[in-house]
Amino acid sequence: MDRIRPWPLSRHPFIVDTVGLVSALVAAAHILVTLAVSVRVVMKRRPPGVSLAWLILVAFVPYAGAVLYLLFGERPLGRKRTARARSERQPAIRMLGELVRNEVATVEEVPGQWQPIRRLADGAVGFPALGHNALTLLSDTQEILRAIVADIQAAQRFCLMEFYIWNPGGAADEVAEALMAAARRGVRCRVLLDAVGSGAFWKSPWPGRMTEAGVDLRRALPVGLVRAAFRRADLRLHRKSVVVDGQVGYTGSLNLVDPRFFKQDSGVGQWVDAMARIEGPAVSALQGLFLWDWAMETAETLEAASKGLKDPAKRADGSAVLQLVPSGPAFERAGVVQLLRAAVWSAQRELVLTTPYFVPDEPLVAAIVAAAQRGVRVRLIVPARVDSFLVRHASRSFYLDLLEAGVEVLLFEGGLLHTKSIVADGELAFFGTLNLDIRSFLLNFEMTLIVYDKGFASRLGELQSRYARDSRPLTLAEWERRTFGQRFIENTLQLMSPLL
Repeated sequence: MDRIRPWPLSRHPFIVDTVGLVSALVAAAHILVTLAVSVRVVMKRRPPGVSLAWLILVAFVPYAGAVLYLLFGERPLGRKRTARARSERQPAIRMLGELVRNEVATVEEVPGQWQPIRRLADGAVGFPALGHNALTLLSDTQEILRAIVADIQAAQRFCLMEFYIWNPGGAADEVAEALMAAARRGVRCRVLLDAVGSGAFWKSPWPGRMTEAGVDLRRALPVGLVRAAFRRADLRLHRKSVVVDGQVGYTGSLNLVDPRFFKQDSGVGQWVDAMARIEGPAVSALQGLFLWDWAMETAETLEAASKGLKDPAKRADGSAVLQLVPSGPAFERAGVVQLLRAAVWSAQRELVLTTPYFVPDEPLVAAIVAAAQRGVRVRLIVPARVDSFLVRHASRSFYLDLLEAGVEVLLFEGGLLHTKSIVADGELAFFGTLNLDIRSFLLNFEMTLIVYDKGFASRLGELQSRYARDSRPLTLAEWERRTFGQRFIENTLQLMSPLL
C-alpha cells in the first residue's frame, strides 16, 4: 500500500496566497514610503548633490533609508529650541552691539581686497568686525593648557568655557582643578560640554567633583530616544572657547584634552592643534556667543543668562581686526560656507588650507580648483592618517581633481593634524573650529574667526609652513597608480559625502 505523503506546508494554497499578499503589501508600502520621503527630500531645495545622495539611499535601502532620512536628513532643532533661537538671536546681536559700541572697525582698518568678505559676514551673521585686538598664536598643547590654567587662576569674576570634547587625564585635569579652586573663591564658573563628544568626561568622577566645588556644568545637545523623535540626534556643539573676566578669550581647534592621554589606540598619533589667545573687544563677541549658547541649553532668557556678565572688554595694545562668525543649524543661511568660497575666489597670490577632514561641497572644490588654474599657489595640508574610515576615503576622492589643477596636496605625518586654518595672500586668516567638510558646514555648531591682520596671518602662515615641512607631497603620478579597488571605494564614498 502506497504511503500517503503529506502536502508540503509551503505549497498549501492558503499559505501561498498569504505570503504573496504580504509580499505585495510590503512592496507597495515600500513604494509609497519611498515616494513620500522622496517628495519631502525634493521639496527641501538643498544642494543637488545632497538631495541626490538621499534619494539614492531612500530608494535602494528599503525602509532603513527612509528611517535614516527622517532621523538625520534634515536639520530640525526641535520646535522649542528653534523658537528660542529665533527669539534670542536679535537680543544677542543687540547685547553685543552695546558691549562694542565704539569698537566696530572702520572701513580704513580692513584692506579693500577683503571688504566684500567683511560685508558678507556682516549681512550673514550680524557680528561686526572689531578693532583694537591683540592675538597670541599658541601651537604647543601643553603651553596652551598652562596658559588657560594661569588665566583661570588670575580670574576675579567669572570663567566661561564651552567645548566639544573634555577628556580626563594629564593637563586637562589641571584645568579642572583650577576651575574648582576659582569657584571656591567665589568666581562664577560655567562650563558647557557636548553630551556626546564629552561622553568619557560625563561618565567620570569629574562632573560630581566640579559641581560640588561650585562649577555650573551643563550638557549641550543631550541625546535619547524621546529627543530623537523631535530633533536630529547628530547635531553637535563643536565650538571651543574660553572667556575669563570678559577680558581674555581663547578659541581654535583644541578640545580640552591632553593629546598624550587622548585616543592613543586610534593609530593616528597625537592630535596637533592650535589656539589663539585674544585680548580686546573681540572677547566680548566670544562672551556673547557663549551666553547665547547657554541660554539655548538652559532655556533661560538671554537677559537672565547674561546677568552680571555684560561688562565690555577693554581695548588691547594691538591693531588686529577680528570678526567672529558663528554657524550651525540655528543659522538659517549657510553664511560661513559663502565666506569660505569668497575668500578662495578673492585670493590672488597664495592660499594655504589646513584641515583634518576634507569633504567639501562641490562649489568650494570648484573655487579651489579655479584658484589654482588662474595661477594662485594653493596648498592643502591634511593628515596622512585620520580616525574615520569613511571620511578618509571620501576625502581622497577629491585629490585627483585638485592635483590635476595644480593644487599641492601635502600629507602631514606628525600626527593627526587638527588645526583648522586658511591664510589668503598672507593677509587674511580664517581660524577656529570649522572643518572643511559638509558636517561642519551644516550640522555642527561652529565658530570661526576672520582675522584682517598681516601680523597674525604671517604667524599662522609660519605655523602652516612648519606643518608643510612635516608633510609628504602627494604627486599626480603616484595618485594615478591607485588600484581599481581603491578608486572604486573612494568614488563610492564620494557619492555619500553629502551624508557624512
